[in-house]
Amino acid sequence: MVLAVDLLNPAPQAEARKHKLKTLVPGPRSFFMDVKCPGCFTITTVFSHAQTVVICAGCSTVLCQPTGGKARLTEGCSFRRK
Repeated sequence: MVLAVDLLNPAPQAEARKHKLKTLVPGPRSFFMDVKCPGCFTITTVFSHAQTVVICAGCSTVLCQPTGGKARLTEGCSFRRK
């Protein structure tokens, strides 16, 4: 009996659609990122799924706001994944 789908070598598109624990190699989808403040250009480390408002230490502007899942960056903020 031959399967129509290769279970050991799944397609990358199929793996991207699966739940994070159902993939061939389970792993988290959250990450830390460096966020640069648009006002004073200070870099702050922020968790991607932050549950509180993150404020810049230099100029007290809001860098990101929590949502139900990932945190939403404010306009003008740039980030780099760590």
